[in-house]
Amino acid sequence: MKRTLLALAAAALTTPAAWAQEKLSLAEISAYLDDLRTVQSPFTQVNDDGSLSTGRLWLKRPGRARFEYDPPNAATVIAGNGAMVIHDPKSNQPPEIYPLRRTPLSLILAETVDLDRANMVAGHGFDGTSTIVTVQDPENPEYGNIQMMFTADPVELRKWVITDGGGSRTTVLLGAVEANAPVDDALFNAERPGRGADR
Repeated sequence: MKRTLLALAAAALTTPAAWAQEKLSLAEISAYLDDLRTVQSPFTQVNDDGSLSTGRLWLKRPGRARFEYDPPNAATVIAGNGAMVIHDPKSNQPPEIYPLRRTPLSLILAETVDLDRANMVAGHGFDGTSTIVTVQDPENPEYGNIQMMFTADPVELRKWVITDGGGSRTTVLLGAVEANAPVDDALFNAERPGRGADR
């Protein structure tokens, strides 16, 4: 079931023009990621158990991200100040806090994305429509990796799969991406999670 959902989601991102694409070089991808200072996009998340969640995300490099999940989930995940904070109003528990550097997401939130760094790229392939790059922290491979899917003409990040240190996989499929538009820093205040639409 999970494989079917992933295949359907990937197919939905494919346009007829995509069939003519060719594999992007690491230099092209590095240049694109380095120029990508902010991202806003709706997303669909496929969890390790095959369940689906939707929401909206904001990224602001370096080091900041916000994932705001739609009801009934209604959770918020905020990265900033070197930490990742998970607010789940349904749990009636304090927020969970993790060091951002221990998550593969930190690799694309870095000040500079350096894919030429020794042993950072664990895979660089092409599936016929998209270039797929797998990146890990060469000094801490036990933290897991992030696999990113890019389309070309223009270069655009369309999907990523995070595999954590325990082997669990979380897939995030991006909707219409708004790149390098102003993003309010208040969105990344973990002490006031709120809802992005209310700011």
